[in-house]
Amino acid sequence: MTTISIIGSGNMATAIGTRAAKHGHTIELMSRNTAKAQALADQIGNGATVGTFGARPAGDIVIVAVLYTGAVEVVAHYGDALAGKILVDITNPFNADVTGLVTTAGNSVTQQIAAAAPEGAHVVKAFNSIFRGVLAEDKPVDVFFAGDSAEAKARVGALLESLDMRPLDAGGLEMAHALEWAGVLLVGLARNGAGFDIALGAEIL
Repeated sequence: MTTISIIGSGNMATAIGTRAAKHGHTIELMSRNTAKAQALADQIGNGATVGTFGARPAGDIVIVAVLYTGAVEVVAHYGDALAGKILVDITNPFNADVTGLVTTAGNSVTQQIAAAAPEGAHVVKAFNSIFRGVLAEDKPVDVFFAGDSAEAKARVGALLESLDMRPLDAGGLEMAHALEWAGVLLVGLARNGAGFDIALGAEIL
């Protein structure tokens, strides 16, 4: 198992960090709100630590668990501290009523993060089409992901498998926009009778 760094201290950071710690990974939390990050580290336990916001993360895999409105700015703020890291973008750039996106094809948040990331960093979109409550239940679920680096995707896929999830590779970063729409689809299903304890998946027939 390995160290996973998480930038953020909100609901998704809590759900992913807690699940990863349960499955043997060491969690490093990095947040502008150090007190909130420390409280979350204490809640997660299992040796979870708090890193300095903006400093080089301890983990080779860095999960960017902030709202989409701040994700690109956060990556730019870290700058060369993220060189050589695998950045996992979990954001959903929903519009105001969550019926669509504020991004367009070819300009997903993931692609914007990739443009802002330092040389040698690789960006993978994942986790955005899973409700935090489902993540927290620690049940087996499918996870769609996308990225341009085969090595980075292999590392993220191995992480997902270690969390009792099935990684499903959707393709290159151009597919990140489709995954953002998958988040809209999930919310639409939840609002129209399916409820919020559902997860998207693929079945092999």
